[in-house]
Order: sequence, then structure tokens, then C-alpha cells
Amino acid sequence: MWRRRTAALHAFLGAALLAGCSGSPDVLPADDQVAAAAASAERQSGQPALGLLTTLPIYWTESPSFAGALTSDIPLHWAREWLARQYDLRPVDTLDAGTLARLDHLLLAQPRALSGMENVALDQWVRDGGEVLLFADPRLTGHSIYPIGDRRRPQDVVLLSPILKRWGLDLTFDESQPLGESSVDVLGQPLPVNLEGSFRPVATSADAPSDCRMMASGLVAQCVIGEGRAVIVADAALLEDGDHGAENAPQALDALLDAAFGTSPQR
Repeated sequence: MWRRRTAALHAFLGAALLAGCSGSPDVLPADDQVAAAAASAERQSGQPALGLLTTLPIYWTESPSFAGALTSDIPLHWAREWLARQYDLRPVDTLDAGTLARLDHLLLAQPRALSGMENVALDQWVRDGGEVLLFADPRLTGHSIYPIGDRRRPQDVVLLSPILKRWGLDLTFDESQPLGESSVDVLGQPLPVNLEGSFRPVATSADAPSDCRMMASGLVAQCVIGEGRAVIVADAALLEDGDHGAENAPQALDALLDAAFGTSPQR
């Protein structure tokens, strides 16, 4: 989906909150003809383009070596296989206007901390009609082969306060809850959780309204943000179990995808 950037002033104002300083928003690639041709070619697959920004080993498996990560006999993450059946799944390294303009949807799964300009670009893209499914876990419980401090290790604590507050949400965490997986009914499906967080609504600025509805005692927020929408989950246990997933995990993911993108995978 090729979205026009029609609200540059809004992005400039949003930068003060999200980036902490003033500045001009990201712009589309200079060579519009090349960018348009690339976008047209990408759409030929017939599947919606789903961007994936994550620190979890969903697209690439964890391995002590780069060569090991490319070894064909390592089982793929169940979610990668499941998503690829319905979407043109594209790993994304950076969120900027040019990258986002070539996506139909975006999946953020325990992403790294976003830069100020990435926050601005993401916020503007959603307000222009973009759709996001975001897993934001305050206390990740999945095992990693990488030690604490290794840049390849999944983000143990999500650091997305600027964009969450921009969208009217505050992520909270109950330190007294016991460790151990359980499930919560969300959208008619049992969603696995482990040391989950919860959202509470906070006021948004007058120039950036957002309407969020809480589900499952704040575990999930379903938000209308400008012309776009976001479904935000305060846990990532659903995606932590790499090569097989929890029981009914695909069905739970489908329910969240449908809520975020309005398109249940047809299988």
C-alpha cells in the first residue's frame, strides 16, 4: 500500500514529544520513479506486505555463528511459517517513511528501543492509515542462548514509553506476580502469558488524539489512532516458544492479526 505523507506539520509537532527536539520528518526516497517501481514489483506477490521488526528469533534463529543461523536443518520459528502463508513477510531494520510506505501492515514483536525519528515516522504512518500489531513485554521470560549484554539477545524489557504515551497508554508491571505460564481469554482464544504487563490509559495531546479500548484487564489495548489502528499486547509469551509454539498459539495469533489488520488468514 503506497501511502502519501499529507501531514508534515503534524509530524513536526509530534517530534517535540517523541524525539525530544524539533526537526523535519523523514521523507520518501528522492528518486520517486525508482521507489514507485519497487513498490509495484513488491505487490506482485499478491500477498499483503507485512513488515517485521523484532529482537525475538522469529525470522532468524539463534545461533552462536552467522553460518549456523543460515543452516537449513534448524527448524523455523512456528510464527514465521504461519505468517508466511498469508503475508509477504519482510524483516525491517529501521522505521522510516520510505520503508513504512511500502508496507500494508507492521508487526512489532518485542522490538528494540526506537529512535526519536523512528517514533515520529511510525506515529505518522499509523495516523495516515497504517495498521500495527505490537507485542510489548515488560519482563521477557523466553530462553536465549545469548548472555545478558549481548546485542543479539532479545530485548528483556521493552523500551517503548514515548510511542505508547503518544498513543495514550502507560505500560505497568506487577512485580509480585509469580513466574509461570498461564492463559488469558482474548478475542475468544486462550492467549499464553508469563509475567505479563498491563496498560492503563493516559491523556494524549490535543493534536494527537487516540482512542484505546482495554481488553482482558489491560493485557491488550485496541486503539484507533487517526486513520489507522494498533493492537498492543503487554506480553510476548505467545511468540517465545520458537519451533512449535504453545497449544492453540496459531489461533491466538490469528485472532490478534484479525483485530489489528481486519484480515483473518484464509487457510
